[in-house]
Amino acid sequence: MGKKQDIKLLNFIAEAGALKRVERSGWAVLGIKNAETVAEHSFRCAVIGYIIARTEGVSPYEVLLMTIFNDMHEARIGDLHKMSQRYIKFEKAEDEAFDGQINSLPSGIKKELHAMRKEYRKQNTKASVIARDADILECLIQAKEYHEHGFKHASKFMKKAPRFLRTKSAKRLWSLAKTNDLNKWWEKLTEFKR
Repeated sequence: MGKKQDIKLLNFIAEAGALKRVERSGWAVLGIKNAETVAEHSFRCAVIGYIIARTEGVSPYEVLLMTIFNDMHEARIGDLHKMSQRYIKFEKAEDEAFDGQINSLPSGIKKELHAMRKEYRKQNTKASVIARDADILECLIQAKEYHEHGFKHASKFMKKAPRFLRTKSAKRLWSLAKTNDLNKWWEKLTEFKR
């Protein structure tokens, strides 16, 4: 690889950084200021995807790839909440933006990322189902956290989405999350030890 190719890779990396500034738009509908960003969502999606993959006995590599790159296109077109998606052919726009992002990458990377996106869209492999479940579960957990922090309307996000979870692991994790205080994890860590 030469300098020109390295610049293209660097540009792709820099564009990925833009996701740290793109807020998830669905939360703005609820009036949540400084909502999570797409990058924050993608990070926890990857963590959840890894956990579900390992729990379901699936190699996590493909799942991690899908969860990390699933929303990359939003660096170019922003995050479209469900109301926006009613009026825009968003899947076509997402695919065009993603293809534009990966077009100048080395052929091996471009080929892998294109295949990954196609697999995720089809939802006919265990890895793609797990990646989608990770995306849904992350949204559910985020809604639960916002609800616990006083945004009562965030509970509306928790009504329909659970029906779309497909793996046993994701369903079990959501069942626990919806009935437990998600802030408990840190309480024992703050107890004073002598």
